[in-house]
Amino acid sequence: MLELRFIREHLDLVREKSLLRGVDPALFTRFSTIDNQRLAILGEVEALKNRRNVVSKEIAPLKQAGEHAQAEPLILEMREVGEQIKGLDEQLNGIESQLNELVLSIPNLCDDAVPPGKDDSDNQEIKTWGTIPSFSFTPKPHWEIGEALGILDFETSAKLAGARFSLLKDFGSRLSRALTNFFLDLHTQKHGYTEVLPPFMVNSATMTGTGQLPKFKEDLFKIQDWDLWLIPTAEVPVTNIHAGETLREEQLPLYYTAYTPCFRSEAGSYGKDTRGLIRQHQFEKVELVKLTTPEQSEQELERLLTEAETVLQLLELPYRVVNLCAGDLGFSATKTYDIEVWLPGQDTYREISSCSNFLDFQARRAGIRYRPDGSKKSRLVHTLNGSGLAVGRTLLAILENYQQEDGSVAIPEVLAPYFTNRFS
Repeated sequence: MLELRFIREHLDLVREKSLLRGVDPALFTRFSTIDNQRLAILGEVEALKNRRNVVSKEIAPLKQAGEHAQAEPLILEMREVGEQIKGLDEQLNGIESQLNELVLSIPNLCDDAVPPGKDDSDNQEIKTWGTIPSFSFTPKPHWEIGEALGILDFETSAKLAGARFSLLKDFGSRLSRALTNFFLDLHTQKHGYTEVLPPFMVNSATMTGTGQLPKFKEDLFKIQDWDLWLIPTAEVPVTNIHAGETLREEQLPLYYTAYTPCFRSEAGSYGKDTRGLIRQHQFEKVELVKLTTPEQSEQELERLLTEAETVLQLLELPYRVVNLCAGDLGFSATKTYDIEVWLPGQDTYREISSCSNFLDFQARRAGIRYRPDGSKKSRLVHTLNGSGLAVGRTLLAILENYQQEDGSVAIPEVLAPYFTNRFS
């Protein structure tokens, strides 16, 4: 979240940046009203406490001199002042709670390099890589390929759980497992990440730390009667590994990678991408999380992008990189690159990975700090996140890009070792 003092002192800037992201301007009118109420009550409390301090100094000598008749009215006044302070403190607690809710609903400020725009049609293409494949036949979408091969079973998954779930079988499940291991091996052995296996459920404080709560409550799955939520991404538990801690500068940057299932209700996406593996309630990702100093984060975002791109290059899947416009930018991010893979069966690019810099937005919510060398004062870390990549979307990209005329699907060369039969 943004710092309260910063919002107050730069309200016009925060409003301007937030309006670019579609925030209702009424939020800032309400913020100003409640913040002014808070400041006014603080002023009243301060005046009453000063009055109490002054009168207390008058009461003591009167008591010592035996002037109880003169002291009694002042004592009664101070009792009334005490009750007034108590009442104002209760009002203040309520107002500060409202103010905190408003602050939590204000998005991060978008970087100056973020292009203006309302939705993904306004995203700015940065680069393309690879050659879009040509076929001697009409390429099929992945759901037709998968069902024909018997490796994607949407009918059974609908029976088991309903719409927007999938059942992978045989080569499909083996390919998913191979991709997961390939991603983790690459990022741990080549890119210097530490692999972790976090909980797949987290509490409300953890969800709040990375910005999922309260903003995206409707898109999350809540465990009834428990303070637990199914994670929408490994970013949530992994970023919060160091919540409430003060790290040493020499520990930074920290790189973590994790494979987890992810769960999203997709409450705001009714009717979108309902075919195949594009938009599911449950899907799998290998996530990349970085904790850095403020001076490192911009450079680390570019490195994060390169690391995610490397995966697609090794798989020889054509893609493009786009700089998300303000209207398409995630709530907590200041800047995001999306990698979109080419899907010949759908004749379009689809997002397969996002690489984002959150600056200190998440760290302030989660209380993640570090102490610079030689300094007594701590600072907030910067956090970054990228998916490297969504397993299901990579799988479908392989099905569509590596499909053969006879209906089979080839395996990218880099994945061949993961299909070797290790048991005789």
